[in-house]
Amino acid sequence: MGGNTEVVVIGGGYAGVMAANRLTRREDVTVTVINPRPSFVPRLRLQQLVGGSHPARVRYEEVLAERVRLIVDSVARIDAHARVVTLESGATVGYDHLIYAVGSTVAAPAVPGVAEHAHHVAELESAERLRSAVAALPAGVPVTVVGAGPTGIETAAELAEGGRPVTLVCGGVLGPYLHPRARRSAARRFAALGVTVLDGPGTKVTEVTAEAVRLADGRTVTGGLAVWTAGFGVPDLAARSGLATDGTGRLLTDETLTSVDDERIVAAGDCAAPSDLPFRMSAYVAGCLGAHAADTVLARIEGRRPEPVDMAFNAMCLSFGRRTAIFQIAHKDDRAMGIYVGGRAGAQLKELACTLSVKHLATEARKPGAHSWPKDGGHRSQRLRERAGRPADTPATHTA
Repeated sequence: MGGNTEVVVIGGGYAGVMAANRLTRREDVTVTVINPRPSFVPRLRLQQLVGGSHPARVRYEEVLAERVRLIVDSVARIDAHARVVTLESGATVGYDHLIYAVGSTVAAPAVPGVAEHAHHVAELESAERLRSAVAALPAGVPVTVVGAGPTGIETAAELAEGGRPVTLVCGGVLGPYLHPRARRSAARRFAALGVTVLDGPGTKVTEVTAEAVRLADGRTVTGGLAVWTAGFGVPDLAARSGLATDGTGRLLTDETLTSVDDERIVAAGDCAAPSDLPFRMSAYVAGCLGAHAADTVLARIEGRRPEPVDMAFNAMCLSFGRRTAIFQIAHKDDRAMGIYVGGRAGAQLKELACTLSVKHLATEARKPGAHSWPKDGGHRSQRLRERAGRPADTPATHTA
């Protein structure tokens, strides 16, 4: 392909920045990132922003390659036929290839009262509002955190370590991803922090009011402030633009991360649903998929067949304040092992993971193509074959 190639990346998070930096491997590729904020937000730090121990902002100059142009705006619509994106400001940007990396946000809650009465931690602005709301509470007034996934666990721990009375409403199991051994360790840590943990099937929330959180088993958690962390969704830009999505709104792609509608659109990060079998939402996955999305675009520019995504998991890290964490070791197919690192050593590993998530972006900016990740040894291919009803030894296929 002769001449210059214009690539637009929608989203300046872990996936979008990684993809943009990697695309600068070719001098004849012009890369533009469109993002609604002028600073990079390390989302792994948002709970720390709420607790007051980290600003959760990094200058783009520190993580984005110099050759990448940044437009601070939001995308209103993608016109795949014309290869143009329209911005909220009314401006338009044309492209030859598009990387869709809009990330994730809080899921639209179906529970009555959540939208009116609960705070969120999914984005920078909501985390800042929550921090201000907590700071305005009189001493001793409790906070109720709903949701016992990573965000709920870490938010509850940060607030409790700061001296705030906290109730964590799990809506099911505490730390569903964790191995039972690590889950018991999490319960002990919360007990040490003074966090009241309500778990089990009866703890699903049925209503949130200005004064209380009501549970399915009839109990009511009263007073204070409610924080909703139960589930994530994705922006509806792809659906609004007429592109095929899954039930959550992720862009449907093949195994190369290419849209099922248009080979010039590639997805990366939380908003991608390859083969309608999306990966777990995480910063680690976002970085790897961002790099793979860039490789897919570069392969097409160079007239090569893109490769299917191949990525192994190795761990999940959960912090319990600033002094303790659980570093849950995982199998390559993302199943938790019975091995974990806890205590201060776990906290050091968690901090290292958070630091590296940003450092990898900065390294890719200086040395595009440097980022690498472990391969999964065929686990995903086997899952795809099993879902399709083919024997385990049948080769999986992917589209170009």
